[in-house]
This record gives sequence, C-alpha cells and structure tokens, in this order.
Amino acid sequence: MLEKFDSIRPFDDTDLSTELPKLFNNPEFIASLVAFKFASWPKLTWPLLAFCTRFYINRQATRIKTLSGFQNLIGPYMDKMIATTTESVTISGLDELDVSRPCLFVSNHRDIALDPAFVNWALHVNGQDTVRIAVGDNLLKKPWVADLIRLNKCFIVKRQATDRREKLKAAKLLSEYIEFTLHSERQHVWIAQREGRAKDGNDLTNPAIISMLSLNKPKNTTFSEYVNELRIVPVSISYEFDPCDVSKAKELHQLEKDGCYDKPDNEDVQSIVNGITGKKGRVHLHFSELLCGDYENAKDVAAYLDKVILENYKPFATGPVAASMLGNTDIDLTDNHYKAAKQYLKERLHNLNEAESVKLLSMYATAYKKQLS
Repeated sequence: MLEKFDSIRPFDDTDLSTELPKLFNNPEFIASLVAFKFASWPKLTWPLLAFCTRFYINRQATRIKTLSGFQNLIGPYMDKMIATTTESVTISGLDELDVSRPCLFVSNHRDIALDPAFVNWALHVNGQDTVRIAVGDNLLKKPWVADLIRLNKCFIVKRQATDRREKLKAAKLLSEYIEFTLHSERQHVWIAQREGRAKDGNDLTNPAIISMLSLNKPKNTTFSEYVNELRIVPVSISYEFDPCDVSKAKELHQLEKDGCYDKPDNEDVQSIVNGITGKKGRVHLHFSELLCGDYENAKDVAAYLDKVILENYKPFATGPVAASMLGNTDIDLTDNHYKAAKQYLKERLHNLNEAESVKLLSMYATAYKKQLS
C-alpha cells in the first residue's frame, strides 16, 4: 500500500506485532469486553473476569498472524450479538449482485458500528470478502477505540480540520484512497450516505459525499463515467427497534429547544456499546442493483440513492404503529408484531416528556410515511 495513505489506512498484517499487544493490554478495552460478554454477571466479579479475559486473549494473540485471524477471533462476538439482541436478520438482493468485482456499498446510517457490521456479516455468510469501512475521526478520541477500528479494516475520514485548504486536502486524499482500494487493491468499501446518523429517521444522502468521491476523477473522464466505474451499491438497512432511540430523541429535542447540543466526550463510544448490546428486534438488509446511469452532478446521484434506499427500506411494525400513535388513529393489533411494537414504544416513551416523545415516534414513522406519500 502506498505510504501516502498511512495516516488514514487500516492496519495491515505488518502492524499486528505492535498493535495487538497494545490493544489487548488496554484496561478500557478489557473492561468493555467484560461488560459485553458478562453483562448479566454481578459487577463484583468483573475484576476477576477482566484478569481472565486479558490472560485468554493474550494467549490467543500469539496464534494470530494475519488480520483475517484477528477478525476470526472477533467473529463469535458478532454471532453472540445477533443471537441475543435480534429476533432475525434477513438479506435480500445480494444474490442478484456481481460481487466478484469490488463494490462501493453506500447505505443509510442509523447505527455507528452496526450498519457496516451487518453489511460485513451479510457478505461473510454469502462467502464474500468483507468491506473496508469509512469511519469519522470523531470516534478516535480514545486510543484503544482507534486501534480496534483500524484493526477491523476501517479507514479514517478526517473531519476535524478547520482550515479550508486542509479540508480539501483531506477530501482529495480520501477520494484517492477509496479509488485505490477499489481498483488497485480490489477490496470492497462501505461508506454512509451522510456524516452522522439519521437520528430523525430521515435517510438523505449528502451530495458532498458524492462530490468527495469524484475528486479523483481524471480530466478525460466524465463525471457520469467515473461514478459508474465506482460500482456503487445502494444498501437499505432497517432495524425494528433502535437501542439508541431515547438518547436520539432527547438530543433532537435539545437541538430544537436550545439550538445546540453539547455532546459528552464518551457519548459516541456509549452509543456503540448501546447499539451492540441493545434489543433490535428484526433487522433487514437490502442490496440494490449497481448504480448505472447518466448523471450530471452529485445532486443527481444523491437523489437516486435517496429514492432507492427509501424504496427498499423495511419499516417493520414500528413504522405504522408509531405513525398511528402520532396521529391518534387506531391500528389493527391482532398481529403479534404490531402488539410487540406498541408495547416497546410505550416503554421507550415512559421517561420522556411530550416533545421528546414526538421526536422518538417520528424517528420510527418518518420512512414509513414517506413510502406512503
């Protein structure tokens, strides 16, 4: 890999000897593993469990020679998460795609870590290679999180630059790296359709993402030709229940009320933990056809992605139930999923004020209502 990408690229096999010991001996990383794997155990046992966990994974580390070996170690945690926090995970459209050639998967963004994790899982269970994942540098405030992310095929999207020239330089490097990954290293890539999660349930593509992708376009190639060469696959990710819905609703209400939201330093990491460990109900991923058409500009591409992602979004029971609760209309509750959805939503509203409750219900109802319009 070219040295010019060292500041943003994922770790590779040559980095394992230094990065794995550093990660596996980090107390915060060990504590997070214990909290996830032994959540139901008494907390007074956690120090002993942390000692045992550190001993166990350091023994495992001596056997890990490649990044794929490291991912195999992490794999069981994904299986455990699916088994304990979801009712089902279903996939559609992937069997109709040619993924023998690298693709750029662009999905809606509802969960910080799980969106690309589920895309990876879907590819893995279908015998395909996993993706390299675009992750904002706002998540890298804790060193162990940064190490873990880069060991899991993630590359860095630099968002902290304030100078206009530095922002453009970072965007050009990112655009070049994505093109290099797809065409030279022949690796799949995942990127969200926008910076930050769609906390209000309104999945909209930021045209700036498409503009960034096209910064590496050769002068003798048209915009449309270059975009088509990226082999963009729109992905619709749907969660029946959002483990972070309450915190999202409170944030949206504070933003509306005060015009700003002061994010605690550890909020992103806590959102990752809550997303992984929280109840998600049914989860569905739909992989649409490759983007292929005549597009004049980034706004045209963004509009197409919005249309396709919305069309294939699955609102489950929470969508219509939330819409009915907002409109004070009756809904047929003979279906068990509708009953469960209403019970779940009532429980989530329990400690919210009226304005926050509207934000939470709208979060679930938005995509469903847009599909009806």
